[in-house]
Amino acid sequence: MSDGRVVIHTDGGCTPNPGPGGWGAVVRYGEHVLELYGGESDETTNNRMELTAPIMALETLNRACEVELHTDSTYVRNGITQWVNGWKKNGWKTSAKQPVKNVDLWQRLDAACARHQVEWFWVKGHAGVPDNELADQLATRGMAEAIGR
Repeated sequence: MSDGRVVIHTDGGCTPNPGPGGWGAVVRYGEHVLELYGGESDETTNNRMELTAPIMALETLNRACEVELHTDSTYVRNGITQWVNGWKKNGWKTSAKQPVKNVDLWQRLDAACARHQVEWFWVKGHAGVPDNELADQLATRGMAEAIGR
């Protein structure tokens, strides 16, 4: 990674869904690695945890960066790369004129992305991609700590 890009892998989930949840992120810049995680003991959803992970990772960056962001959530990737501009034009309403679900997190992710040049990638979950597997483990740890296990 000598090109100066930050590489991020994120994951999130709940057990059950909805239920308590956790999120995890692996942030790499050159030889530096930062592992982030957290969770919610109250009822949340997989989608909220999947959104929280890239938000928290991007918000840790203290200057504008080129970012390669990997997620196993098509919801997050499609939302931020395809749907968000339409939602903003429609006053945060869907094409069916319904309020966007998780609007608070979409707005926060949109703002976090605006500070950086982010290229989004989808990665198949649980397919042996080392940093995706680590992000999953961090999300599990975040949920476990949130519920006191």
